[in-house]
Amino acid sequence: MSNASVEQSSTEHSVGVIEPKTIHFDQPLELVCGKTLQQYELVYETYGELNADRSNAILICHALSGDHHAAGYYSDDDSKAGWWDSCIGPGKPVDTNHFYVVSLNNLGGCGGSTGPNTINPETGKLYGPDFPIVTVKDWVESQARLANKLSIQTWAAVVGGSLGGMQALTWSLSYPERIKHAVVIASTPKLTAQNIAFNEISRKAITSDPAFHEGHYYDHNTVPVKGLMLARMIGHITYLSDVAMGEKFGRDLKTNEFNFGYGVEFEVESYLNYQGKRFSKTFDANTYLLMTRVLDYFDPAADAEGSLEKALEKSTCGYLVVSFSTDWRFSPERSEQLVSAMVKAGKPVSYAEIDSPFGHDAFLIPTERYMAIFSAYMGRIAEEVGAKKEVNPNAR
Repeated sequence: MSNASVEQSSTEHSVGVIEPKTIHFDQPLELVCGKTLQQYELVYETYGELNADRSNAILICHALSGDHHAAGYYSDDDSKAGWWDSCIGPGKPVDTNHFYVVSLNNLGGCGGSTGPNTINPETGKLYGPDFPIVTVKDWVESQARLANKLSIQTWAAVVGGSLGGMQALTWSLSYPERIKHAVVIASTPKLTAQNIAFNEISRKAITSDPAFHEGHYYDHNTVPVKGLMLARMIGHITYLSDVAMGEKFGRDLKTNEFNFGYGVEFEVESYLNYQGKRFSKTFDANTYLLMTRVLDYFDPAADAEGSLEKALEKSTCGYLVVSFSTDWRFSPERSEQLVSAMVKAGKPVSYAEIDSPFGHDAFLIPTERYMAIFSAYMGRIAEEVGAKKEVNPNAR
């Protein structure tokens, strides 16, 4: 769910300098909520080369605070790599020597795709809170249309962590004929009541900020900074484990003594405040509200009489499911529930629980066993599609 940047990889294993692209869609998109987007745009990036039969395409789906910039850099002087640069690039699990990788910013995001902070063509003003609530199903539909524009009929794999894993799972149910593999990392078949509760507290922090103005803060030339800071701080705590926070901060003080006040005294307080402030400068509050509600609504079993096993009957792809031992936001038990349903439905699935101290954020951190398992599975996919086939000269 978190999309904090991971450690920068060495330049020789990077996809290098890349440039985002934008595609405009005039075909109306009917949303699950009953509303329709008459037109919209999606921002995306690509890495690697599409092979001659267009069979080596991989779709990367982002988590709550993510966007299209999953790998590489925007200039030779750029020091900040994409949010999953540790996993995408030459010699990495999603190896761009073998795969053509597509990463997009979902509808409702604030990375350039149509969302609350973009212009509503019907009013000439920013959508703001008037942007409709979307669902994972809506995202997958828009992603399928993006694939059509790119002339990609079938994904070799759809890959995602956290909320991204929910999209990979939905692809296997909504378009079973267009996906060969789904890689579902640190995810869940639906949110627990506790997770929904955390999301509601985060939303309340934002909407209670006097600067929120019922979502029309753009019109007031302001941003609900305090609310967005609190929401991010709440979320960030849930992305980390007690062990990780203890090892990183313990009870260390910024100075060597108590100040007997309510200012920032402990290192962990300083860290959370820093993360909150930084996030409030780069992320849109209305988008944060929307993304958390997308999480709340996700439940593929709801369309199959409450049976996850029955929902999975229509899928035809292979699955890799990965969980992390200290992830208490989307615990291994949730992944095991998903895997059990896949097994009962007779689906080919590989599962690994990775022993990691990093909590939910572990899906962003390139630990040895995680990378080995991820690489091995993606390597099998590369063999299936015939890696390094003749490059298609018309690839976009």
